[in-house]
Amino acid sequence: ESEGSSSAKALAQTLTAIGAASVALRGSKRRETRRGLRKTQRVAVVDAEVMSPGVESEEMAGLGGGSFSGFTGSNVSQRRVVPNAKQSEGRVKVKVVYVVLESQYQASMTAAVKQINKSGGPICAECVGYLLEEIRNPETVEELRKDLEDANIFVCSLIFVQELAEKLVELVAPQRDRLDACLCFPSMPEVMKLNKLGTFDLTKLTGGPLGSFAEQIKEARNKTLQAGKPAASGGAFQDSLLKLVRTLPKVLKFLPGDQAKDARTFILSLQHWLGGTPENVEAMLLRVAGQYVPAVTPGAIDLDRIMEPVVLPDSGIWHPLAPAIYDTYEEYMEWYKGHLNFVGVPQDAPMIGVILQKSHISTKDDGHYVSLIQELESRGARVLCGYTGGLDFSLPLREYFVNRVGGTEVDAMVNLTGFSLVGGPASQDAKKAKEALMKINRPYMVSVPLVFQSFTEWQQSQLGLHPVQVALQVSLPEIDGAIEPLIYAGRDGASGRTIPMQDRIGTVATRALNWARLRQKPNAEKKVAICLFQFPPDKGNVGTAAYLDVFGSIFSVLGRLKEEGYTVEGIPEDIEGLQKSILEDPLEQYSMADLNVEYRMSVDEYEQLCPYAEDLRENWGPPPGTLNTDGRDLLVYGKRFGNIFLGVQPTFGYEGDPMRLLFAKSASPHHGFAAFYTYLEFVFGADALLHFGTHGSLEFMPGKQVGMSGSCYPDRLISVLPNLYYYAANNPSEATIAKRRSYASTISYLTPPAENAGLYKGLNELSELVKSYQGLRENEQRGASIVASIVATARQCNLDKDIEDLPQEDEDMKAVPIDERDLIVGKVYRRLMEIESRALPMGLHRIGVPPTAEESVATLVNIAQLDRPELGVKGLPNIIAASVGLNAEQVYRSADKGNLEDVSRLQEITEACRAAVRTLVAESTNSQGRVEEPNFVVQDMMSFLYGGSPWKKAIDAAGFPNVNEDDLKPLFVYLQSCLKLIVCNNELPGLLKALNGEYIEPGPGGDPIRNPDVLPTGKNMHALDPQSIPTKAAVDTAYVVVERLLERLGKDGEFPESIAFTLWGTDNIKTYGESLAQVLALIGCRPVPDSLGRVNKVELIPLEQLGRPRIDVVCNCSGVFRDLFINQMNLLDRAIKMAAEADEPIEQNFVRKHTLDQAAEFNISVRQAATRVFSNAAGSYSANVALAVENGTNVDEEALQKQFVTRKGFALSSDNPGELTESSELFKSALSKVDLTFQNLDSSEISLTDVSHYFDNDPTKVVQNLRKDGKKPSAFIADTTTANAQVRSLSAQVRLDSRTKLLNPKFYEASLKGGYEGVREISKRLRYTFGWSTTAGAVDNFVYEDSNDTYIADEDIRKRMMDKNPEALRDMVQTFLEAHAKGHWETSDANLDRLKDVYQECEDKIEGVDFSA
Repeated sequence: ESEGSSSAKALAQTLTAIGAASVALRGSKRRETRRGLRKTQRVAVVDAEVMSPGVESEEMAGLGGGSFSGFTGSNVSQRRVVPNAKQSEGRVKVKVVYVVLESQYQASMTAAVKQINKSGGPICAECVGYLLEEIRNPETVEELRKDLEDANIFVCSLIFVQELAEKLVELVAPQRDRLDACLCFPSMPEVMKLNKLGTFDLTKLTGGPLGSFAEQIKEARNKTLQAGKPAASGGAFQDSLLKLVRTLPKVLKFLPGDQAKDARTFILSLQHWLGGTPENVEAMLLRVAGQYVPAVTPGAIDLDRIMEPVVLPDSGIWHPLAPAIYDTYEEYMEWYKGHLNFVGVPQDAPMIGVILQKSHISTKDDGHYVSLIQELESRGARVLCGYTGGLDFSLPLREYFVNRVGGTEVDAMVNLTGFSLVGGPASQDAKKAKEALMKINRPYMVSVPLVFQSFTEWQQSQLGLHPVQVALQVSLPEIDGAIEPLIYAGRDGASGRTIPMQDRIGTVATRALNWARLRQKPNAEKKVAICLFQFPPDKGNVGTAAYLDVFGSIFSVLGRLKEEGYTVEGIPEDIEGLQKSILEDPLEQYSMADLNVEYRMSVDEYEQLCPYAEDLRENWGPPPGTLNTDGRDLLVYGKRFGNIFLGVQPTFGYEGDPMRLLFAKSASPHHGFAAFYTYLEFVFGADALLHFGTHGSLEFMPGKQVGMSGSCYPDRLISVLPNLYYYAANNPSEATIAKRRSYASTISYLTPPAENAGLYKGLNELSELVKSYQGLRENEQRGASIVASIVATARQCNLDKDIEDLPQEDEDMKAVPIDERDLIVGKVYRRLMEIESRALPMGLHRIGVPPTAEESVATLVNIAQLDRPELGVKGLPNIIAASVGLNAEQVYRSADKGNLEDVSRLQEITEACRAAVRTLVAESTNSQGRVEEPNFVVQDMMSFLYGGSPWKKAIDAAGFPNVNEDDLKPLFVYLQSCLKLIVCNNELPGLLKALNGEYIEPGPGGDPIRNPDVLPTGKNMHALDPQSIPTKAAVDTAYVVVERLLERLGKDGEFPESIAFTLWGTDNIKTYGESLAQVLALIGCRPVPDSLGRVNKVELIPLEQLGRPRIDVVCNCSGVFRDLFINQMNLLDRAIKMAAEADEPIEQNFVRKHTLDQAAEFNISVRQAATRVFSNAAGSYSANVALAVENGTNVDEEALQKQFVTRKGFALSSDNPGELTESSELFKSALSKVDLTFQNLDSSEISLTDVSHYFDNDPTKVVQNLRKDGKKPSAFIADTTTANAQVRSLSAQVRLDSRTKLLNPKFYEASLKGGYEGVREISKRLRYTFGWSTTAGAVDNFVYEDSNDTYIADEDIRKRMMDKNPEALRDMVQTFLEAHAKGHWETSDANLDRLKDVYQECEDKIEGVDFSA
């Protein structure tokens, strides 16, 4: 063993030494013609005798699925080749078993084995192949195990899915010593260790490129994961390996010893494999059998006569009809100009750059490539195809898509590999990819071939694309800036060959051409459609978009387009005029649908132009139907301004229909919706479409989850129009849905600048009383009197609901010891601070108007709160706390308990932070108010001369003179860079780039406070690598939240047995998986990164280490979370099943306790009963509770609760990944055992009453009705919006939201300045607050009472709302009346009478009745 080890080391040293010389030995590349290449590869052995063929059919089977009923079909028999009796006679049979990620090698392996069997050589061969994804199936695993028992040679390649890699190792490792040869080509490290070829053993190679290939990938990926960002690294590793592979055999051939001979054979085998043709594979099998299968007589196979590997050049420009592969763009064009004349394509036609994978060309599995090239040329485009054999697909961009002087020669790009540009399936280097793509600066589409499914399986799947493929070939390319993940080819279930899908190929070609034409068409001729939303459907809600001043923004966009030469005519003089041009139809004024009608589409025209009109009849009857119609024609609402059309997207159509809301799956779009998009494409003739703001209905229409087919409604509706989409930067999850389902290129916009919520009315009075007490606390008479006033005022402000044990007003404070009085005041003060410091978004954002430096202060203060260890930056509260010998966490915990001294200290730290940041902003702003970067060298000198930096002086003045300047400097350098990003104006330039057919720079979406890389806005937003979460930082934060929750609940040693937990897509993107980690922590599990750093494993924490029972968790996953993180849903399910099957006492394992009960209840296995991960059906979103609430639909609460269970009761099982099955009875059973409901808030921008989806997915009353005892479960919210994570009751969070926003003069005054849209924001907030009454009974009476006093009883406020948006005020009045009618608000008859009067005033105003005239 020691001799072998030292030999291996020697070989490793040899490999390392010659690796450096590989480029020099490479020599010039010889370009083979495609036909010539085929001629040289007819047989692998020179002059081999050919026997007559057997009975097997050589024809390729047609499309077909497998026999396995799971997500990926398996029919291994189609890949089994067995020699017949005649072929076996007198020959040694060698059995080959192979497992591959992709199926293109199946045809080559099959052809190679059949050729061996037909020849007159000494061996015959049996082979059987497996696709990696198939070994999820237990039956297939057993079949593979049996095949391995008598196999001679095992081959595998690209095994990069961790759980399947582990399964494969488990199967192969016991057979490794018995196998004659084991060839494992680039895969996970544990798979690579299975390699065995004579004395060649990769497990003993500790140096050189081969030995460190996987370790280098792992190391690079770990570095990026530690930084908390999407993974980098990638194709460079395989590329360096390929360089080595080209030259090693020539060198090793002349080195002595068996190790060198065996290493040479391994490298030759890898070369043959990468060559990919049947002849190459045949030569590989003959070479390995002749040397390593003992039953084959030595010398029986003449190794010298086996052909050397014949491979395509590693990279080049390829065309299916070209006589050669070309090195340069200029060489290619010499041939291509003649070809263009032959096919009739103009020489100046748009050029589409196409990126290809070498293995498909070398294996001749290139039908899908040929089909797209033909389709593009038939549509009048030129084509430039570059390929590479490595995983760095940026090489074709750098080498072939530019000319000799570096000019870009393509007008749009399509990546047909489906992989990220740099890194392929192993890992990703997004930074390198982005640099290459920004240099080319063209739209970049990544189209996806099916890998793990046959065409039929994909077509029949509700989910669409396989979850593993979504992670590898959709999520990762999006980080590069890829758009439009269209499926364009499928796998033939029998032959493994890739089959082009002609309708999808046509869509890819047309969409690519439409992007390219944006480059060539003059701006004056371009037609742009801008799409507005209205939800709920009402004139007062036209122009709905989260945080956006829609009409003001459109006014800015129209003005800028006109400056850029677009034909924009008849723009009104001001924003109000623009509003009126859309909201008022001069011919139908004052009707209920008095939006301006731009176009009337007859039914005949509609049926002629809309290819799917007939399919809509099932749900909506014959056209025109009842929506967006006058009874005769279909109406397109909006207004045309020259070549710009401003249109109003129709709504879903079933908002007011209670029965449709109960459907588990969503219906089709109605005829009016289809007519709108038909008009845009065929009548108006749009060159591009701009959806304006977050968000519309198109991307949520029925269809597959990811990987649309031509029958999915988002695909049908958007058709081939380039789709641009202004989307709020803090909502990457729903933006990702728009990207994947409606092919949107998103352009992020900023949320409004934030301020501290401040204090007002009684809260401000209370703050003054606290300050008075601090000065007079030791005065027995005055101090006690002030505490009594504090208690009385706190109760008047309803703070007694948030402060435990607040004394009664009549309690004698003189009899209370001073320490207890301090505690009372401390608790009140803490609540006041919590309200005052809450970040409050002010008003609405306008596209093209970035916040001023002054408006950025509150955002910068919040950014400064957080420690960022990956950047070497400490949070400002920690720096300041350290100067007095504390850490911020200590101060937070003590202040939360009401310790007056620490509450005061925390307020002092907060004020010091604000002062320091304000100083930075002042120092960074010039006399014109523009941000300039400070000269830190000069500042360092000034600091030295004058006793510290300006921000240190500000902190000194605030009472903290001992702060460390060395800690402050990196923080304030970082804050300065953040300030520049916040005030950067890139939203309009981003749109203009997209309309010019340029590449939109990608960037993460999320919370700019947690991740300032979100800034500047104007980027093509993406989510993250789903396999990278939860990160270690997220797990650490999750443990804090879970500890605080259980600490609050387990004071008497009792823990909740079951928690209903809501999981959101956006929250997990922003926090890198905090709530995901919370679920695992509650169960008592921890995530385990695999050998490449990806998180797709879990392990149980031992009970003795956990120190508490395992808590059962029922996961209610939003539809967006399901779409983005289905692999993480599998992870959760595996964790729950692991806990349920653990042999532990049920009093210490509530997961097992409840699972055993359910197994008995339903007469199913424990594993089946351990079903806790639920969501909507594929392609369906939300519980639709919010739709009913927002539309005032008269559905009783019991019906809404049934609706919740019906729509959300689809379960996922890791035993059958990717499929969601209707399991509402199991869902109800699991919910009936719930003690507590739980959600997360991750950002101050979006809280419980800002949007409807939080209450839409709240199961509190559902659980109450399902529990046998009828007890209402506790409801809690984790608030991680600041560095001091909090766990509050749901009602406390609603109170906090109401005090900081709905009831806050800062909020409503800023909103009223927004006019029409601002009034709508106020009305929506009250409606969303009412939603919490409906689903959880969590709204205190005073919230409604104070809201009524603020908006209805105050005549001035009411009049301002009436003047700006009477429809929104009417909706607000309806909400008040409905809250009272359903028993959520008790109020006086006088208030109710006033509300009824105001409702009538609104009606009169809307109808144009004026009794004052």
